Amino acid sequence: MEFKQLVINNSDSIVQKWMEEIDSLKDSNYTATISDELYESTNREFVNVIFTSIRNEGSTKAVEDFSEKIINLGWPLSYITDGLQIFRRVSTEYLLTQSEKVDSNFFTNLSASVNDWVEPLIRELVNEYSGSWEHIVSLQRVALQELSAPLIPVMEGITIMPLIGTIDTERAKLIMENLLEGAIKHNSEVVLIDITGVPVVDTMVAHHIIQAAEAVRLIGATCILVGIRPEIAQTIVNLGIDLSNFPTKSSLKKGFSTALEITGRHVTDLNVKENNIEKMMDSLRGE
Repeated sequence: MEFKQLVINNSDSIVQKWMEEIDSLKDSNYTATISDELYESTNREFVNVIFTSIRNEGSTKAVEDFSEKIINLGWPLSYITDGLQIFRRVSTEYLLTQSEKVDSNFFTNLSASVNDWVEPLIRELVNEYSGSWEHIVSLQRVALQELSAPLIPVMEGITIMPLIGTIDTERAKLIMENLLEGAIKHNSEVVLIDITGVPVVDTMVAHHIIQAAEAVRLIGATCILVGIRPEIAQTIVNLGIDLSNFPTKSSLKKGFSTALEITGRHVTDLNVKENNIEKMMDSLRGE
């Protein structure tokens, strides 16, 4: 009697044991947040898919389609691999208890028969989805790098680099590269580095910022550090960090005003200007 037929003939007992085993893993295979009702219904669908695959001469398409569906819904791959491993163990152990009902020679190769179906399937799923995840992670890493140190031209000669989050050595290198390339590309006279969103400024972070500012100065532009909150100012003083070589401002607004002055511009209140013109016209009319 073949393994397939043995499993199908004893499907009720194997399914019951499999359901008990898979239920016990709910809290350990990253599915603890899934409701009990959904978990149970998915388990039943999963075991039905396994038996469908066995009935179809070991075809793995049903399992692959099911795996793709639930992984796209956010289920972990470990749920699939654990389920297949449990099926292998449960079916083998159960059939071994029935050894008196079948030819004993069959059980010599029973484990190999199960492995020949389960192992390649698990390997294929792991390879497929690990490759997909690596590709996705790679794309996300590139996207994050592009967003982690943007240089934004806001006016002719003036650009701003808003920094958010922790600055480590790798990101500091990216900041330096983007600053220099962007300042040259946009022909910047003034570059504002906004650290409002940087939670901690320690010696290392300050060192990287100073290096970036010095690099900008060497290509003929002025660097203004903005977003100096009181607690950061105190930290900088306590650490003895020297920021005297380039301007610092408490807010982006003040830094931008300074940038306008450096580039020979100033902000004019249009309402005041219009009122002055009206007064001048009134005076000319003798009113």
